[in-house]
Amino acid sequence: MREHTVLRVITKLLIAPIIIFALYVQFHGDYSPGGGFQAGVVFAAAIILYALIFGLAEARRAVSPDVLRITAALGVLLFAGTGVYAMLQGGNFLDYDYLAHDAIHGQHYGLLLVEFGVGLTVVSTITSIFYVFAGRGRRTNEHET
Repeated sequence: MREHTVLRVITKLLIAPIIIFALYVQFHGDYSPGGGFQAGVVFAAAIILYALIFGLAEARRAVSPDVLRITAALGVLLFAGTGVYAMLQGGNFLDYDYLAHDAIHGQHYGLLLVEFGVGLTVVSTITSIFYVFAGRGRRTNEHET
């Protein structure tokens, strides 16, 4: 890959604001448009931008496929665990009213937990799919896959 100094500098300047915007979308999704899915896509876009500019191998070193597998599973467990916890408290699956001492706080906690789980799963899945498609046709070492 050829060195593109301007692209590398601009990318280094853009990645932090993209991640901060993803976090904003994630944690303000219950008050405004956005939430876990949108935040996960924006966060994955930052990782994909990094991979496009600095190379796939460097991106895999920064965010390894093993970490992506773990965070995808954690996101699903967080989503499902929130629903199961509500059931154990006497409600229905994902009945947020049973997650706290009153319904208002339960709704807020439940929404944040579920949306965070969705965000983790989405960023992990989209980045993993990108890694698979970007690495097609290339020979990789066994420890990189």
